[in-house]
Amino acid sequence: MKEKLKEFFYRYRHGWILSYLFFYMAWFAYLEHTVTRRFHVVHMALDDYIPFVEVFIVPYLLWFGYVALAMVYLFFTNAQDFYKLCIFLFVGMTVFLLISTFYPNGHYLRPRVFERDNIFITLVKGLYIVDTPTNLFPSIHVYNSIGVHLSVIHSEQLREKKWIRRGSFVLMILIVASTMFLKQHSVFDVITGCITALVMYTLVYARDWQIHRRRLYGRQCREKRRYTEI
Repeated sequence: MKEKLKEFFYRYRHGWILSYLFFYMAWFAYLEHTVTRRFHVVHMALDDYIPFVEVFIVPYLLWFGYVALAMVYLFFTNAQDFYKLCIFLFVGMTVFLLISTFYPNGHYLRPRVFERDNIFITLVKGLYIVDTPTNLFPSIHVYNSIGVHLSVIHSEQLREKKWIRRGSFVLMILIVASTMFLKQHSVFDVITGCITALVMYTLVYARDWQIHRRRLYGRQCREKRRYTEI
């Protein structure tokens, strides 16, 4: 039993990087308790045209399982891909913490009165209680959703699982939309989340994409030569 435990911890020693989450949660909790009144208001004119749609609480909450499932899957299947996803997520989350610390921010987009009463509204009320409308950009819901989807489409194990890749894309889009339809984030938060994700993509995944394109091009050339020889 002792030998099996030693083998398990050695095989999955890359899990050490998850210790970052303790650091992140402690810092985030501090911000949530200190950034409450005095903050810079985040707002764009487009925010006023986006309606409140409570049903989007479903994809918003699915975000937690989406991120966790991707990390668990890569943790047990591909250590290199797991590291890439963690680096992508954790660097962006650190940028978010730094911005929130030195530029306290929040919004006043949440509805004061709910016109309907249903299970989705009940869930939204619970969300509003535990999550303050502060520390908003770049949106971590948006940024991490993009990061998870990138990890899915760059995973060797999932390369042929088209239904997973397509489902991941749809869920990512729904999660991004949910941040605005639930009035959790301004359009500005979504835009900055996408920009941050694009920057991190060039640092973490762009090289893999170039290698994949070269392989694909080489395979097409070989097939073309084989066809001309025939």
